[in-house]
Amino acid sequence: MRIADMNWMQVEAQVRADDRCVLPIGSVEQHAYLSLCVDKILAERVATEAAEPLGIPVFPVVPYGLASSFRDYPGTVSVRLSTYLALIEDILDSLHRGGFRRIVIVNGHGGNTPVTALISEWLDAHPGTRVKFHDWWRAPRTWAKVMEIDPAASHASWMENFPWTRLPGVSMPDDPKPRIDFDLLAQGSAADKRALLGDGNFHGLYQRPDEDMHALWAVAVEETRALLTDAWL
Repeated sequence: MRIADMNWMQVEAQVRADDRCVLPIGSVEQHAYLSLCVDKILAERVATEAAEPLGIPVFPVVPYGLASSFRDYPGTVSVRLSTYLALIEDILDSLHRGGFRRIVIVNGHGGNTPVTALISEWLDAHPGTRVKFHDWWRAPRTWAKVMEIDPAASHASWMENFPWTRLPGVSMPDDPKPRIDFDLLAQGSAADKRALLGDGNFHGLYQRPDEDMHALWAVAVEETRALLTDAWL
């Protein structure tokens, strides 16, 4: 159930019966040979597929995030931390005003995690409301499946290469990328990071068989769906 397919009267009726909703958040940033919108695409898709059988509304994905590390890659869009936190706070305020009291934020980008501090403060100011923050790709069962398939997995590697994040006519290198030095990567500017990363893959193969990817995706959707139904305070 996507908000894009509802009008305000339907939402009002829905929230009277069920106060849950989902907000996907992503990023527009380099992903080597994959779409610049990988994080946006995956967050929205896993949220929608997880929520659909439950009839829980999914709001449009917040496409832009905290991607300053990749600003020297053309096409990357990054917002300031202060801007991003203000945006998420305004969205949460709007969801709360609309009657939603159980909110799941499905995150598709590791750089967005500073928002968890905001959520903690926001919850203190909104007693009776619950927010779950879900990094879908590194949730316990999903990450275990990644490790089962191939432990050499990271940003812009095979683990983000789904049929729906590939670009037509773009072929992938055959050889795996050597693991980068993460300590060095953390020290430098965006220009330094581009020099260290090259094409943008952190390490590992660029692509694995679709059978592996569909198996991983099934776990991710199921785990996200369980978050919508289980363990609400």
